[in-house]
Amino acid sequence: MLHEKIELLEESIISFSALIEEMIVKSLNGLTGNIKNLLEEVIGKLENQANMKEIQIEELCTHIVAQFGPKASDLRKVLMIMEMNSDLERMGDHAVNIAQHSLYLIEKPKIKEYEDLTKMKDEVLKMFKDSISSFINEDIALAREVCAKDDIVDALKDSIIRELVVFMLKDATTIERALKLISITHNLERIADLSTNIAEDVVFIGEGKTIKHNL
Repeated sequence: MLHEKIELLEESIISFSALIEEMIVKSLNGLTGNIKNLLEEVIGKLENQANMKEIQIEELCTHIVAQFGPKASDLRKVLMIMEMNSDLERMGDHAVNIAQHSLYLIEKPKIKEYEDLTKMKDEVLKMFKDSISSFINEDIALAREVCAKDDIVDALKDSIIRELVVFMLKDATTIERALKLISITHNLERIADLSTNIAEDVVFIGEGKTIKHNL
């Protein structure tokens, strides 16, 4: 019975991760493609679904711990999924933030093209998907790869911000739009950081040791 409940928990967290991926993709595609209805869907519909899933998974974790008192690897897995659940919920919040800023930006002239932001999005999404895959497949090597890629996202963020600062210094009318784009890059960076958290937890489950920022 315990293992059946843990399997249900794993299925639930994988379903939750698919929803969060959808939110991230639609929030960025809404911006780069000027598609307002995608942004409104993230804010008005998908956020509510994410909040409900987060509550359901938390309740299931609590039920498993209270009823079955799991030990050793089973307990580590339930505790990891509890942490993962929280990380996914926060990623959903960041996707909503991106969508909200994007609603403003798509109504204004572009400061610049979004190739570098798209590249950052692609890197963040790869980190996110690989962190989930590492969890599903218990792939410690892949989890460590995710952790190593965090610096790539940080470098892309810094590059985008430096360019936007130049725009703001040259033309004060770009300041509000540039600040929205900077906020979007910070939200993407946080999604990458949270993906790294998941990957680090995969290593913890597999090896029983913590590697927080210590590869």
